[in-house]
Amino acid sequence: MPGPGPRRLYVYNGGLLARPMRARLRAAGYAVRSGLPGRHDLVGIWGASPTAQRGIAVAARRGAALVRIEDAFLRSVRPGRAGAPPLGLLIDHAGAHFDPARPSDLETLLATHPLDDTALLDRARDGISRMRGAGLTKYSGFDPDLEAPPPGYVLVVDQTAGDAAVRASRGDRNSFLEMLFEAREAHPGARILVKTHPETQQGFRAGHLRETDLGPNMQICDAPLSPWRLLEGAVAVHVFSSQMGFEAILAGHRPVVHGQPFYAGWGLTQDRAPVDRRQRRLTRAQLFAAAMILYPHWHDPHERRACSFETALDAFEAETRAWREDRAGWVASGMRLWKRRHIQKGFGTQRAVRFVDPPERAAALAEKQGRRLMVWGDRPAPEGAVRIEDGFLRSRGLGAALVPPASLGLDDLGLHYDPARESRMERLIAASPALPDAERRRARRLVEGLRAAGLSKYNLAGTELPPLPEGHRILVPGQVEDDAAIRLGAGAVRSNLALLQAVRAAHPEAVILYKPHPDVEAGLRPGAVAEPHLAADVVLIGVGAVEALEVADEVWTMTSGIGFEALLRERPVTCLGTPFYAGWGLTRDLGPPCPRRQARPDLWSLAHAALIGWPRYFDPVSGRPCPPELVLERLASGEIARRPGLRALARLQGVFASAAPLWRR
Repeated sequence: MPGPGPRRLYVYNGGLLARPMRARLRAAGYAVRSGLPGRHDLVGIWGASPTAQRGIAVAARRGAALVRIEDAFLRSVRPGRAGAPPLGLLIDHAGAHFDPARPSDLETLLATHPLDDTALLDRARDGISRMRGAGLTKYSGFDPDLEAPPPGYVLVVDQTAGDAAVRASRGDRNSFLEMLFEAREAHPGARILVKTHPETQQGFRAGHLRETDLGPNMQICDAPLSPWRLLEGAVAVHVFSSQMGFEAILAGHRPVVHGQPFYAGWGLTQDRAPVDRRQRRLTRAQLFAAAMILYPHWHDPHERRACSFETALDAFEAETRAWREDRAGWVASGMRLWKRRHIQKGFGTQRAVRFVDPPERAAALAEKQGRRLMVWGDRPAPEGAVRIEDGFLRSRGLGAALVPPASLGLDDLGLHYDPARESRMERLIAASPALPDAERRRARRLVEGLRAAGLSKYNLAGTELPPLPEGHRILVPGQVEDDAAIRLGAGAVRSNLALLQAVRAAHPEAVILYKPHPDVEAGLRPGAVAEPHLAADVVLIGVGAVEALEVADEVWTMTSGIGFEALLRERPVTCLGTPFYAGWGLTRDLGPPCPRRQARPDLWSLAHAALIGWPRYFDPVSGRPCPPELVLERLASGEIARRPGLRALARLQGVFASAAPLWRR
């Protein structure tokens, strides 16, 4: 009998022997081997691939059990034939999920598992909501900017010729022609839209249906449109055995199914070829729970280990967003030299980033090559440029000290700290009250994780708090006085000294705690107060933001990000300027009003916009796109890449920045 540890899995397929697949199988509990198995070993085959018969024959001769391996139902941004490894695997000891000839492990789950656990079904409903909201499907390399066809059509889903799932349901080209005919007969006056498979769109494999098969009011849809958007506009859906039938169920349809896929027979489909042994009636959440949470083996591509469905979904969403935003390529302008390596690693995964100055030349090159233009912060740039800024969960160390950011916010509308015009951040906050509950719960978990780990924007190692007087303590965070957030977002109070004086005038009996900005404290940026002890009761030299917030009863600020961090810790915040988090009913606002801000989000909705919706995150270890949850884990554990010896360079950078042309800053 096999002992403890990974089970030996003998394979005869080059793809399964390759390093990415071996790693995923190892994480799932299988040790890949070549050679001949013993009778207590396993033989792994890839679905119904041409090499599968080899493994079947070896297993029969050696008396070994057979295991069928397939891609999970969330696979990769681009098809496997484009070289992308799968996000998860379906490892079935009974059969193949797409083959109705015998029950698979998935079918047994659907038929016999209680599927009545409230927590499991809540996870399933959240998963459906998140996949729909982010447009995630098996292959998620879709163009979100493409216009969807006008609604009201009947959607007919084609598949690739020779597909194993089609053969298993005894399908062929005639089966798809019959499906097309039935769709026309059932809806004689409707438009018919034939959706091609992503591998057909990208030229890897042919489909079953052709232009010559179409009649009047029918058309092929081979554009890289998200299936979710196509399902939204459909009045009916016909599928043979495509995974898109499963997604149609999740989207609220009751699709007509002409084959016998795993999702048919459970009361959620109109079955033209019923599987008689499937008699149970399931809900959408139960179907999803079995197929997406209980059945697959998900793989964390960052930690290279087995993970939950939610962790895999987080990683997949980050990768998909990066692909969609970066696929056209970037021209970057106004980037300091030390930032370029990190910009290249984070945004150049599809096409290498071109760094060009001044911005006029950059804009011309972007237009010529069909790329997007990015500029840093408020640097001069043509209309339409995407501006990038540090995110609010940034690093362990200062940007002025050349510590690379783990998050960058992209804004194609404006600047989040400039209330004079709408920004992408502002638009996200305005829409956030309508967030699905799943997204609000995710934001809450992230914020609670930040609190528990004691994380802030820079996460500097601080000194101990000095003895503090008793009384009502007001934290006043200092700012860099020439920073764009002050220039564009401050009101009448525009200096650290004036801010301290305003707080003292409003609260003469309070204990005022002044925390200088880390860049100012390090001597890298302007904003020092000559004699801060004259305006504050205690000056918190070297004290971290989190430690300062823990002892504060409230916060007064011009536009500091510490005001946002105070909100995350549910401290009252008074704003004398108009930062991105002011004007939404969550702060006391004494600065210039922003009449556009009429929405009233709760804290978790605001946090979602600022920490999830707006920024892009980069693994501090590898530099690759990742979800915020991974950055939280990395910063909390201290597992980050370090670049020592840059302090002197940082000081020189600060000295020469003011003398350089704006496009070089």
